[in-house]
Amino acid sequence: MEFDLASSRTILARTPMTLDVLVRDLPDAWVKVSEGPGTWSVFDVVGHLIHGERTDWIPRARIILEHEDRKPFEPFDRFAQLAANQDAPLADLLDQFAALRRETLAELDGLALTPEKLALPGRHPELGAVTLGQLLSTWVVHDLNHLGQVARVLAKRYAEAVGPWTAYLGILKK
Repeated sequence: MEFDLASSRTILARTPMTLDVLVRDLPDAWVKVSEGPGTWSVFDVVGHLIHGERTDWIPRARIILEHEDRKPFEPFDRFAQLAANQDAPLADLLDQFAALRRETLAELDGLALTPEKLALPGRHPELGAVTLGQLLSTWVVHDLNHLGQVARVLAKRYAEAVGPWTAYLGILKK
């Protein structure tokens, strides 16, 4: 499937609401637990999404639009959230993410993207040649990936409690 800006924007706009409905006001026992060492909690995922809003998607789109592949992207610190906002209430982070997403979507709208612009080349520091369309497609899939991760982390809280039904619950098998 080719990238479709309108439907992609719809998904991107819904991510903050989806997270909010799913996790706001849950106790820390639900949102600060992970799947084990080296994995992220719901709290960590929200922090990661905030960091991405500030430093990844729109900043990289602007690099492509202004410099194409002549200027590589700055490396993205996928773990920056582990040192930031650790004492902040999750509700504050959800509000912050929603506000940042509104801003980045307004910026996206202001880019007046055309099929020609979506085909412009960029340079990822690890992956090499990419296009603006690929970057924006990745933004959508990145959101969906983390929504799935949040659902999985929450589901695993009851991995033992469901007993034999584990056999029917694929979310508990990953």
